[in-house]
Amino acid sequence: MSRARPVVAVTSPGLWAQRREIETLLDADIRLLGTSLPFAIDGYVGWGGRASGLRARRFGRRFGKRVVLLEDGFLKSYAPGRDEPAHSYVVDRSGIYFDATRPNDLNALAERGLTDDQDGRVRSVVDFIRKNRLSKYNNSPILPLSDSGLPSGRPFVLIIDQVAGDASIAGALADETRFGDMLVHARDHYPDAVIAARTHPAASERSPVINAARRLGIDIVVPGRMNPWPLIEEADAVYTVSSQLGFEALMSGTKVHAFGVTYYSHRGLTVDHCAAPVPRPPASLEAVFHAAYIDYSRYLDLHDRRPVEVERALDQMLTVRQQRNQVTPRIYTGGLSPWKRRALDPFVVGPQGRAVHCASLKQAVALAKANGGQVALWGTSRPMPDAVAAVRFEDGFIRSRGLGANLALPSSLAMDWDHVYYDARGESRLEHIIANHVFSDDLIERAERLIRSIVEKGVSKYNVGDAVAFPTVVPGRLRILVPGQVEKDASIRYGSPVVKTNRGLVTAVRALFPEAYLAYKEHPDVTSGMRSGGEVPDAADIIVRDGDIKDWIAWCDRVETMTSLAGFEALIRDKPVGVHGIPFYAGWGLTDDRLPVPRRTRVASKQMLAAAALILYPFYVHPLSGMPCRVEELVEEIALKRHVPVSVFRRVLLALSQSINRSAVKIRDRRA
Repeated sequence: MSRARPVVAVTSPGLWAQRREIETLLDADIRLLGTSLPFAIDGYVGWGGRASGLRARRFGRRFGKRVVLLEDGFLKSYAPGRDEPAHSYVVDRSGIYFDATRPNDLNALAERGLTDDQDGRVRSVVDFIRKNRLSKYNNSPILPLSDSGLPSGRPFVLIIDQVAGDASIAGALADETRFGDMLVHARDHYPDAVIAARTHPAASERSPVINAARRLGIDIVVPGRMNPWPLIEEADAVYTVSSQLGFEALMSGTKVHAFGVTYYSHRGLTVDHCAAPVPRPPASLEAVFHAAYIDYSRYLDLHDRRPVEVERALDQMLTVRQQRNQVTPRIYTGGLSPWKRRALDPFVVGPQGRAVHCASLKQAVALAKANGGQVALWGTSRPMPDAVAAVRFEDGFIRSRGLGANLALPSSLAMDWDHVYYDARGESRLEHIIANHVFSDDLIERAERLIRSIVEKGVSKYNVGDAVAFPTVVPGRLRILVPGQVEKDASIRYGSPVVKTNRGLVTAVRALFPEAYLAYKEHPDVTSGMRSGGEVPDAADIIVRDGDIKDWIAWCDRVETMTSLAGFEALIRDKPVGVHGIPFYAGWGLTDDRLPVPRRTRVASKQMLAAAALILYPFYVHPLSGMPCRVEELVEEIALKRHVPVSVFRRVLLALSQSINRSAVKIRDRRA
């Protein structure tokens, strides 16, 4: 009986660590080389031109088994290295694309014609890549050409550097002398142009272009670190041995001189300066793109690692870059707890790398000053450090599946300046967005779709609470939900100057609506015993502790609150809301405001408010991957209720935290 799936052996520990993804890419069962006898193996898997690839070929020849070589795809990740999950891989069963000394799958794919639908799809994908300036790696800053260091107003040609000794150079039937040949050709054929060199981030002292320029005495300009698209778009010509940037230059419409044999050369698209071992028929850019990026490449969802199409991979790649490009200077923190560090880490990766955590705020300020970084603070409690850029973080509005007090990692955080969104003493970044942003029709439509999805899928901030039996109320009697808050919370201290307690809030609501049925919903952190909710608000008709807040919003006729996010959640569900403090959603013409907010003069729609608070303002990371995601992806994931593994460390930390917090609450309540 034949096996349902082939069994293949990976030929290195590094590939074994990636076995789950390889299993998906190949639809095969994975073994580690040496753990199964050859007769039980259908093939061997290696990585490109590395030792594991050579090992796979050797074992394949020895035992007469198939060989599969893997490599990073042409749209790999935000940054080089294995710290970032790959958007794409290439899978080759006859060779590998950068090795022109033997057949490979990509060459054969490039010689197939395209249907009209395929041609249209390619043009759409290429337009997306060009418009958004996406590349294999995307952590270089997007700068105008004027910031490149090139002389203003002069034409230039661009030489693409590579890493000396890289297998892609020998595979292109070239060696390091070809980099000198490119420089000489550029000098002789573009005598009026500046010669610029795009250096490889891993080249360092092994830069073939820089070393050749020194040897030949040819002056070159090396632009600073920047996204390559402005360079390849504006160059009079691009020179390459075998770099992928050569194909991106073709996508931009720039002339490309190829000094090696690449998958895109010798097809009538490039000016070729060497002979191919086997003549190649001409192919269009669209045909080569379809072969390389669609037929030959395999894409995995960034979060759940299921196979996806190139379009979804590009959307996710753009989302990662857009979020991380908002963290331009490197982040330094000081004195954060291990839990806060862990919660913050996935949100504060930027072009300069990951956050640096210091033992004290003083140390963080010193390092930020010395390195042009910025200091991250949590919430409003600490003052901003002087003479250093600083940002504040706080939980977002679709936070997690579970409470922060129960150490559920946040899936959204808000980044702000002097005032976070709940601090009504001054304008927050969110308030600035609501007051000033030009909301396009597309953004408003996206917000409307998002609201509909949140409501239909039953998603809220914490997504906790079981089903509950609602109280029976006499028909016609007004039902008011009064959401409780944690009374020591900063949102009350800085956002509710008059009513400051849950008991006082319920008393104020009873005075406004003496005949109404008041349901006071205790805050989940108070119900769990982790935080204090103050005195029992006995003016309520019922005090409830069960159920999710969204279900109680659906039950009630209106919501009355100090600053609770439940008011915002009620607004997007079309419930009337009265506010006794100054939350971010008050003062825009959508709420019944018990306090004036003179500086908020714009009249905002529900869609504008949702677009600002849920799309433009927060950062999001996916619960499965910890990678940036769109809010729509987070809503979908929360609705799926998939299990997210909890580490032993987190369980122990949770038990200790709960014990300490409950003891502190009991002591505080006794003193009160």
